[in-house]
Amino acid sequence: MSRIYMRFPKGKQLVFTMSYDDGVKQDRRLIEIMSKYGLKGTFNINSGRYAKEGSESPYLTKQQARQLYNEYGMEVAVHSVTHPYLAMIPTDMCAKEVLLDRIAIEENHDVIVRGMAYPNNSFSDDVVTTLKQCGIVYARTTMSSGNFNIPEDWLRLPPTCHHNDPNLMELARSFIEDFKCFAPAMFYLWGHSYEFDNDNNWNVIEEFAEYIGNRDEVWYATNIEIYDYVTAFRQLVFSMDEKRVYNPTNKEVYFHIDDKLYCVQPGENILEP
Repeated sequence: MSRIYMRFPKGKQLVFTMSYDDGVKQDRRLIEIMSKYGLKGTFNINSGRYAKEGSESPYLTKQQARQLYNEYGMEVAVHSVTHPYLAMIPTDMCAKEVLLDRIAIEENHDVIVRGMAYPNNSFSDDVVTTLKQCGIVYARTTMSSGNFNIPEDWLRLPPTCHHNDPNLMELARSFIEDFKCFAPAMFYLWGHSYEFDNDNNWNVIEEFAEYIGNRDEVWYATNIEIYDYVTAFRQLVFSMDEKRVYNPTNKEVYFHIDDKLYCVQPGENILEP
């Protein structure tokens, strides 16, 4: 049997993404750093915490959020309306927190929202079921994995690490320089941008971004872009003799078979890949 390995767009083996929570003013400085080094990511918003114009709130106003995230092409995602412990409230209230946040974000940013980060890292099997019913396809936890595995359970999605992880740069070097496996790999960074002010360590993200960014061998993507691509790869249909593959999705998909790179176009049926 042939060894089939997913590859990301243009045949890349590595993908990097970020996820930052709460929709705070420090996101602007973080996004400027991300843009400088070609990074992309997802920002999880509590729509019930939008700041009022002219207030001293630490949060972005509705208009500031729209302008900032849209201008830089960042994904916006659900973080609940009021940031409760979702596993501790009735399921109908959980659904309300998710759906109203989704509606508000979609209206403000003219997008379809399908992603989320759990507020307070609070979730349960019932919460996961509720998210599915609300049209959420992935939800990030705060339980760092310390590895670069492609997620299997997207509604209990573990990041690689927080930006304050003492092994941050060691993980980054391992991802870029030492990753020798044939399997695809994902580095997922998470945090809150206000932490850089609180800890007086903006140098951490600047140095990390400079090292990991602007590399030809890495695909820089938002959370939903990675979810959609991995889902498309997993929908490829291979014949039993492995001589034909059909791509039923709307995405161009790359994969390796026995050291040879292939690309199958949307709707394409390839003979003897």
